[in-house]
Amino acid sequence: MKIELPNQAYKYITENSKECDAETAFVLTHQNSGYIEDAKRNNAHSIVRIEDIAEFFGVDQIKIIGITGTNGKTTTASAIYSFLLDLGYKAAMQGTRGLFMNDEACEGKTLTTPSVLNTYRHIYQAVSAGCEYFVMEVSSHAIVQKRIEGLSFALKILTNITQDHLDYHKTLEEYIHVKNSFFQDESKKLINKDESKAAFNFKNAYTYGIENPATYRLMAYSLNDGSSGIIQHFQEIVPFTASLHGFFNLYNLMAAISATHLITDKSLEEIADVVDNFAGVSGRMEQVCAAPNVIVDFAHTPDGMAQVLNALKEKELIVVFGAGGDRDRKKRPLMGRVAASLAKKVIVTSDNPRYEDPQTIVEDILEGIQEKSNIMVELNRKKAIQMALALQGEDDVVVILGKGDETDQIIYDEKFPFDDREVVKELLNLE
Repeated sequence: MKIELPNQAYKYITENSKECDAETAFVLTHQNSGYIEDAKRNNAHSIVRIEDIAEFFGVDQIKIIGITGTNGKTTTASAIYSFLLDLGYKAAMQGTRGLFMNDEACEGKTLTTPSVLNTYRHIYQAVSAGCEYFVMEVSSHAIVQKRIEGLSFALKILTNITQDHLDYHKTLEEYIHVKNSFFQDESKKLINKDESKAAFNFKNAYTYGIENPATYRLMAYSLNDGSSGIIQHFQEIVPFTASLHGFFNLYNLMAAISATHLITDKSLEEIADVVDNFAGVSGRMEQVCAAPNVIVDFAHTPDGMAQVLNALKEKELIVVFGAGGDRDRKKRPLMGRVAASLAKKVIVTSDNPRYEDPQTIVEDILEGIQEKSNIMVELNRKKAIQMALALQGEDDVVVILGKGDETDQIIYDEKFPFDDREVVKELLNLE
C-alpha cells in the first residue's frame, strides 16, 4: 500500500519494501526493520521513521482510545463509539469488524489491530472527517510487534486477561506480561478492578468493577430482559438500562460508560441516558431465531465460552463448537471441559482448521471431557448445526460458538463462504 504525501521530497511512502522506488520512501517500523536492505535494492527514495511522519497524519489532533483484553474488546469499543455518536460527537472506530466513521462503515474486516501505517491512514481519514475520537482495539500481537508505535493514547482500557494466543506467546505468563505492558506508562488508563492478573502504573489510573471497590462501581444490577444497573462514581449514583444480555456484558458496559465519562465533558447521567440505544455487536450473543431459540457468539476461549454459557444457564443448552487450527492447542481441552459442564448436549465440530487435521483438533478438545455420553462429533459444521437443530426441544437453546459474524471458513489457506447465522436461516427456512 502506497500513500501519497504532498510537499515532501518523495511522492509516496510505503511500509512494504517491494513497493519502493525512486519516488517512494520506505517507512521504517519495528515490524519491517529486517527489510531495509530490500528497500534499498528496490531504489527506495529514502528511509523515514514512522514517528517522523506521524504529524502528517494528524495523530496529535484526535483523542485515541485503545482497548486491550482477552474478551470484550469489540463490544466495549463498539459501545464507546455508539455512546460518543449519540452524545453528539464525531468519532471513528477501528477493530476486528473493520473501520467505522460517523456511523458509516468505511472498510471491512481486518486484523484486530492493522499495521502501523494503516492505522495512521485511518486516523488521517478520521481527522479529515472532523472526528474528535478514534476508538481502536489493541491486540497482544500488536503490542509485541509495536503496531501502535508513535501513537499517544488519551485513554487505555483493560477489559480482562484469560488464556489465549499461546501459540504465539508460548506461556500464559508471557501473555499476561504483554497485556500489562500496555499500561506501564503514565497515560490515562481504565482498569477492570476485578481482574486479579492486572498490573499497571497507578499514575493516572482509574478503575471499574462489580465485585471490588473501584472508581466506577456497579452497586446493583439485574439481568432480566437485557440488563440494568446502578453505577456509583464517588457521590454520584446513576441508573442505566441496556438490551445486552449476560453478566459479562455488564463489564463491557461499565468499561464503556466509565471511559466515555473520562474522555468527554458529559455527566454520568447524560451518558447513562444513551446506553440503551446500543443494540450490541453482530455475532456477539446474537439471537438468530427466537422460536426455536438459536444464538450465535464469537466466543473462542475457555473463559469466553464460560461467560456466554453461564449467561444462559437457566436454559437447557445444546452447544456446537470447535477450535481454530494452527492456534493455541492448550486451550482446546479447557474449552471441551467448559462446554461439557454447562451444556445438556455438545456437538464438537470444525471451526477454521487451516492446515491442521480437523479430527486432531477434535481429539484435543475431547481430552478435556471425562463423561462423553452427551458428546457428539460431526466434522462438517453445517451438518453439526443441522444435528443440533434436530435435537432441539421446545425449551432448549442451540448455542453456536467460535465464529460469530465471520462469513467464511478457513481450510488450508483458502476461505470458503460460511456464516453460522445464514446456515441456521437456511436450515430453518427463514428469510
